[in-house]
Formats: sequence, C-alpha cells, structure tokens
Amino acid sequence: MGRVGVLLLNLGGPDRIEDVRPFLFNLFADPEIIRIPFPWMQKPLAWLISTLRYQKSQENYRHIGGGSPLRRITEEQAVAVQECLQEKGQDARVYVGMRYWHPFTEEAVAKIKRDGVDRLVILPLYPQFSISTSGSSFRLLEQLWNQDSDLGAIEYTAVPSWYHRPGYIQAMAELIAQALDHCPNPDRVHIFFSAHGVPLSYVEEAGDPYQREIEDCTRLIVEALNRSNEHTLAYQSRVGPVEWLKPYTEDAIVELAENGVKDLLVVPISFVSEHIETLQEIDMEYREIAEHSGIENFDRVPALNTHPVFIEDLANLVVEAIESPSVKFSEVVRPSKMLKMYPQERWQWGMTTAAEVWNGRLAMLGFMALLVELFTGHGPLHSIGLL
Repeated sequence: MGRVGVLLLNLGGPDRIEDVRPFLFNLFADPEIIRIPFPWMQKPLAWLISTLRYQKSQENYRHIGGGSPLRRITEEQAVAVQECLQEKGQDARVYVGMRYWHPFTEEAVAKIKRDGVDRLVILPLYPQFSISTSGSSFRLLEQLWNQDSDLGAIEYTAVPSWYHRPGYIQAMAELIAQALDHCPNPDRVHIFFSAHGVPLSYVEEAGDPYQREIEDCTRLIVEALNRSNEHTLAYQSRVGPVEWLKPYTEDAIVELAENGVKDLLVVPISFVSEHIETLQEIDMEYREIAEHSGIENFDRVPALNTHPVFIEDLANLVVEAIESPSVKFSEVVRPSKMLKMYPQERWQWGMTTAAEVWNGRLAMLGFMALLVELFTGHGPLHSIGLL
C-alpha cells in the first residue's frame, strides 16, 4: 500500500489578537463564503469587511483568552487519531490543514508531498457537508492537484460527510446524557441543537445538502439518546442581510422562553471542537439572551474534542476509507444538484456582453458606496448590522 497519510481539514482560527484581521480577510476572500458576480471584487470586498469587523471580532476573541483554541484542539485530535490508528495496526501519519489560517491546507499538502505519501485519506472535521465548509476545502485541494502533476501520483479518498457514523452519534448522545444528569431537573430540560447556519440560497438554489444532513443527524442523536426530553433545532452565526436557514438560534431561544421553558441545554451539533462559536457566541451571547428572556438554567454540552469514542470512530473511518475504492474531488463537490455553483457559470449572473458593461458600472457604483460608508460610518449596511 505504501506510505499512508490522513489529512484532517478544518476552518482555522486566529491564534492571537493580531491575527484576527488577516484571518477575516482570508475568510471573506473565499467565494464560497460570500458569492459575488465579479471575481475582481472579491478581495477588495474582503478587505473592506475585515477592516470594518476586525475590532469587534478582536473583542470577542479577548473574551475567550485572546485567540482561538481551534488549532491546538485540532492538532490534539490529529495526535489522538494517529495513535489510535497505530493501535489498529495502521502506520499512518496524520496532517492538519486549515482553510483560512495556519497551518494552511497548502502547507499540509507540501508536507504530504515531501513525506512521499502514496495513499491519502482526506477527512474534513465537519460532520455534515456544506458548500461553504467541506466543499470549499475540496475545491482548493482540487486546484492544488490540478496545478501540481506530482500530486497526481498520490491515490486519495475524499470523505464528504460522516454525521451518520455510529461512534460519532454515540459520543454525542453520551455527552448529552451526562449533561442532562447534572441538571437539577433532567426530565424537564429542553434540548436545543444549535448548528452553524448557511444562506438559504445555498440549499434552495444550489442544492447544498447541509440542512438535510443536519436534520437527519439531529434525528439520529435523539434516537440514540432515548430520552423523553423535547428538543429544538436552530441555526446560529448568521451574517449580513440575506436570509439564512431558520429558525435563528436567538429567535428560537426567546420563543421557547415565552412558551414557558425554564431549563435549556444547548448542543453544538455542527462543531467537533471548542472555538469562538461555542465559547463566545453560545456561552456568552446566547446565554445573555436566554437569561434576559426568562430561562433560569442555561447549560451547554461540550464539544467532542478528543472524546475517546469519537476519536476511535474517526480512526475506524480512516481504515474503511483506506480499504475502499478511491473517491475523487469531482465526486464530492459536483453532485448533480450543485452544478449551478460547481463551477459557477457565467449565465448564472446574466453575463451577456451588454449585461457585463452595465453590471460592471453598477458594481463600481456599489463599491464606491461601500467606500463612502466605510469613511463616514453611516449608510444602509450599518443600519442592517452588516458593517
């Protein structure tokens, strides 16, 4: 079989306060995060948004210690998976590749190439597939493979999603059960699944399977938990004026409080590591909303991190992937329903010759308006909370 490697993919996060602004630029420069019809506007828009948002984001990171723990936890997961694989007789080396901060995916691929890996399993640490998470990383890897003929010699298998894995479901159910048993009134606790949201257009227009997989994942965890507690699924981390998947977490918490719920247990269903969305957004922002709305007991299930059942299941998944036929990038980023986004077609934006001229003029006017709003501090984007 040759030398075996495992590439764990994740979002990445700023290690220090000084890293927040460049991290945000990398995030918003990704067309899978903000889709605009003019590629030449992507980086200027990313610069604008990161310039306007970084101070507020820095303050959020200060609340959790001055940086994201995501890199540390992901590297701990990599070590744990590698050790578990060795116990199973698989001499594999595990690499970490982050999409928007160090160690970047490109850095990990360079190490994989330098180490002479012959067989590679590419495993996103996102249980559910989305265009904006696993899809973005797979698209980047596909570009790297197309640009470097030497990478073509590496036989690889890309794992699109794994939310239905028995070990993952069991580990999640165990964490929820443990948290419930520590509550004063376990039977009356309302279990609140909070997933990271995506724009509604990704699901309805591009065929992103994320919502379906999140809903199915919730169902499987509830079945494995086998408790009588009522539960709710909502979506957090919405950005900008466009409609995202509903219900929104903040609105759902208020509604539950209005309906008499006093005990709430939040489950971060789309996150396997502690980071800004769990430590600050859920633990601080949503806690404040809940307590202000009348929730008396607000608790959260910890992220999986290096939970032994979870780690062993990831190792089992790697073993199965090594022994199975290869799965190529094109098979996981271009399912039939996603052709409108993979690749993005010119006709999607109405790009006739005349339309290009007028769209270019409108885009320039829009960009000028953004610059005016940047320097004046007033305008429609400020009023809706985007800037």
